[in-house]
Amino acid sequence: MMSSDKEKAQEKPATKESEEKKVPAADPKTPKPAPKPAKESEEKKAPAADPKTPKPAPKPAKESEEKKVPAADPKTPKPAPKPVVKTDEPELPAFEKGISEKVVEKFGDKINVKFVKKDRVGIAASREDVHDVAEFVRDTLGYDHVESVSGVDYPQDKEIEVVYHIGSYTDPLLASQILVLSTRAQREEIPIPGNDATKLPSLRDVFYSVEFHEREIFEMLGVYFEGHPDNRRLLLPEDWADLPPLRKDFAIKGR
Repeated sequence: MMSSDKEKAQEKPATKESEEKKVPAADPKTPKPAPKPAKESEEKKAPAADPKTPKPAPKPAKESEEKKVPAADPKTPKPAPKPVVKTDEPELPAFEKGISEKVVEKFGDKINVKFVKKDRVGIAASREDVHDVAEFVRDTLGYDHVESVSGVDYPQDKEIEVVYHIGSYTDPLLASQILVLSTRAQREEIPIPGNDATKLPSLRDVFYSVEFHEREIFEMLGVYFEGHPDNRRLLLPEDWADLPPLRKDFAIKGR
């Protein structure tokens, strides 16, 4: 028994000695290697920049601002656009606008509203419809007389326009109102007044006051008014053989 215990005691230090022999002792004279920086592995992965390669242009400053703006949600409804209010166009006067609307309601696209402004309404009608419009203006709207009739020569359009300025003595609401009714006739290059196509229906049976006005348009512009009871010249001599003097191609001889 004593011999076996001694053998065991001798065997234990031998085991520790073998373990110590496996781990070599560090030499105090050998310098320790410097610790590698943490970024060394990352730097090795990134290739070194070539000095000959041009550097990319810097991004504009607005890029960072644009990133700050969140993207619009497609599900969010867009706000309705604000209506555009035109301030350069004046509002039409209500009374005059009402007059023009009544004429349009009656004749539709047979007439054309040329203008609507304070105390003035302009209506254009064809030669086939001007008589009916004049009757409507008298019987329905209350206009009772023609104050003046004028004419305009449009040689470029091969037309002559006749304009009636219609007013009212009997209706107080129309005391300051003028309805301007215009129509056009075909223009002949070589006129033969009364015997060519430059003709319009007379409004003499609608407004008695046009009698002398239409006679003046006949002699000055060569427009013959069908249905007029007295289509004689008013100011020019009966033997006048020249062009109507208010046409644009009329020229005074000797000047």
